[in-house]
Amino acid sequence: MAAWSKWWRHLAGKPLDPLAPETRHAIAVVPVLAWVGLGADGLSSSCYGPEEAFLALGTHTPLALFLALATACTVFIIAVGYNQVIELFPTGGGGYRVATALLGPRPGLVSGAALLVDYVLTVATSLASGVDAFFSLLPVEAQAFKLATELVIVIMMTGLNFRGMKESILVLMPIFLAFVVLHLGLIVYGVAAHGDHLGAVVPNAIGEASGMSQAMGPIVVAALLMRAFSLGGGTYTGLEAVSNNVNMLAEPRVSNGKWTMFYMATSLAFTAGGIILLYMLWNAAPVEGKTLNAVVFDRIIDHLGFGSAWSRHALLAALLASEAGLLLVGAQTGFLDGPAVLSNMAADYWVPRHFRDLSARLVRQNGVIVMGLASLLILLWTHGQVAVLVVLYSINVFLTFSLSLLGLCIYWWRHRGEPRWIVRFALSLLGLSVTATVLVITLVEKFTDGGWLTVLVTGLVVALCVFIKRHYTTTRAELARADALFAGSPPLVDASRVRPLDRSLPTAIVLVGKHRGASMHALLWVERLFPGHFKNMIFLAVGEVDAQSYEGQETLHRLQQTIGESLRYYVANCQRHGLAADSRAAFGTNPVLEFMTLVDAVTAEYPNSVCFASKLIFRHVNFLTAWLHNQTPGELQERLHLQGKQMVLLPMNVA
Repeated sequence: MAAWSKWWRHLAGKPLDPLAPETRHAIAVVPVLAWVGLGADGLSSSCYGPEEAFLALGTHTPLALFLALATACTVFIIAVGYNQVIELFPTGGGGYRVATALLGPRPGLVSGAALLVDYVLTVATSLASGVDAFFSLLPVEAQAFKLATELVIVIMMTGLNFRGMKESILVLMPIFLAFVVLHLGLIVYGVAAHGDHLGAVVPNAIGEASGMSQAMGPIVVAALLMRAFSLGGGTYTGLEAVSNNVNMLAEPRVSNGKWTMFYMATSLAFTAGGIILLYMLWNAAPVEGKTLNAVVFDRIIDHLGFGSAWSRHALLAALLASEAGLLLVGAQTGFLDGPAVLSNMAADYWVPRHFRDLSARLVRQNGVIVMGLASLLILLWTHGQVAVLVVLYSINVFLTFSLSLLGLCIYWWRHRGEPRWIVRFALSLLGLSVTATVLVITLVEKFTDGGWLTVLVTGLVVALCVFIKRHYTTTRAELARADALFAGSPPLVDASRVRPLDRSLPTAIVLVGKHRGASMHALLWVERLFPGHFKNMIFLAVGEVDAQSYEGQETLHRLQQTIGESLRYYVANCQRHGLAADSRAAFGTNPVLEFMTLVDAVTAEYPNSVCFASKLIFRHVNFLTAWLHNQTPGELQERLHLQGKQMVLLPMNVA
């Protein structure tokens, strides 16, 4: 066990103190790092999104100018919409929280389920695309090891994310910067090299559109452009990532979130729009075995004319390697945002509450594990075939975009009295029009090619969430009824009747939780089973610092207040009945370890003691009930019994 703990600490890093102010500062991410960690997914989409859009134009390549402008503008339109999300929801949550708060729980559930599927596919698609790009530089015989390589990388990235958001970003940062520098330089040079022809680009585009309109009608031209624009919809994936993780940014969060969005939008608009422009200027055409990016950048590097053929080939290889590497870095977005969505959904009881838990490194570890396992399964199922994954990947992101922007439209319409509401409403409506159009066209275009499977999987996730929520709702109603019996402030106690604790007398150590009814149930059972035996009552409580309570200093302070008030209630109740009573509290991410520390200290001070705790008993016990509820009382009892200490679990029946 000691060897396992040592190995795990080496993998994940040393534990962090969630209550220390310097901890939050140490793990908070500044905009540039957030741009790397959260923007890689969006920027990596420029490796395949623009190509899909350009090829859809067929022989009408002069129209690519309109496509490049539309792509760049759309990036900023969506980014402006998500800037509003950052303002309205500075604790994070993104599309799920927007849809839940502004449209209702059911649209929120659909948005959350779509995001979960999307982020699993982000990991799988990015890794498969990146590995494909790397293996295209290797001999054909190496293709047999491609899937195994993808699986190994998933496992490695899962382990890397156990260390925390900031550390994982720092590891991947060089790849991101290499991509940005190489593409920035080559795009600028590629456009400048055709400076003599830039003046003809606009007239050619207008002439092409005019000629097509006269020959086939303006509707055909518009349909062609919209289809090409929609098929390049993968370009915009990842823009919602910042809004999901605002709570991980350094203060001031809103300002830093907006700066991160600016970096993301500017880099993506420049790269994607610039690449489409390069396709047109350099007359890029498909070449078997090469991406369109490889074709156009190969021509640009040859045009540079520096060094030997070998050096030019090395530069192209470095460029393609940076694209492949960025695709791998793009998978990081799924590992960061997927657990964030799960955590927010767990707060609303759509998924097991364990997804709110934080590790000792303050990482949503359970969510990271689920993202890794789900990605492994989908890679095994599809054999890492990018063509299949891209089809599955292309729908849900625009569903969440549309729901978020619809929510913003409704919000600003309801708040028409606020300054500049009309501008924000118009921008949200414009964004909704664009994303909803892309969603419909993409769904129609790709439904029979595999898009139906995305709809089916998302629907199954929604159904599972509804089932889980129903169970939690029933259980919480039972617990709420018990809590209501003991609501209110602590009872008044006559100070003259308060008895001091006597360490030599029998002591009941009652482990209490957040539900006052369950805790009082345990206390009453102790008095009923052992009338008059225990002279001291000591209540132990642990405030679990989870993702919800770690959103900010205010939520942590509220947790401390809640625990303190509950303990005062239990102590006052005992003192009112003539019993000596006291309480102890601890706060941390692992309730079992914190309880064990408290119990060890109290039993050393009061050797004649027995521990008690409530345990929920369900009428229908199955895997689901064990999965949805923590097993802290049972685990504590097992550990204490191994130490030779006594602990009694007192049953509390629930539905």
